Amino acid sequence: MILDAQPDLTVVAEAADGRSAIDTALAIRPDVVLADIRMPGIDGIEVARALDGSGIHVVVVTTFGLDEYVQAALRHGAAGFILKRSAPALLIEAVRAAINGDMLISPELTVRLLRGRELPREQSSVVLTEREDQVVAMVAVGRTNAEIAAELFLSPGTVKNHIASVQQKTGTRNRVAIAAWAWATGRVKP
Repeated sequence: MILDAQPDLTVVAEAADGRSAIDTALAIRPDVVLADIRMPGIDGIEVARALDGSGIHVVVVTTFGLDEYVQAALRHGAAGFILKRSAPALLIEAVRAAINGDMLISPELTVRLLRGRELPREQSSVVLTEREDQVVAMVAVGRTNAEIAAELFLSPGTVKNHIASVQQKTGTRNRVAIAAWAWATGRVKP
């Protein structure tokens, strides 16, 4: 219901288990597959592994936010990892991010995963605008584009443009990498 309510998203199929999800995805070629970690037969991590390289993006949606699940899913090609208790807007944003070749992880998981890593303290010669610095700070603490737009009184498209500019300037590929870069360079304190 959440996805079908969006004018730019359409649910094209449902599957009862992991094997059906893989078979259906390969048959109809959707842009994104949502998979749970725990499904009958084949789990969501195996769905991500089976569809990796197919051009079909997998976003794992689960109640189980264990670090080993997140890491395994991402290692096997998942384009996102969202907790079911997250706001509906995050699910929508994760699907859109996957379609655009980006990755979105539930903010609380991103922060926890990054805090658990030893990030090098690098000095950065990257020059960001004041607005880009604000956006980076909010990305680094797990805010969605919609939340950033609302707080900074910007359109979601403008936020997306700022993020793209930051990615280009910093050489990062996605929001998680921007957050890691911001923490590593001391722009944001974990």
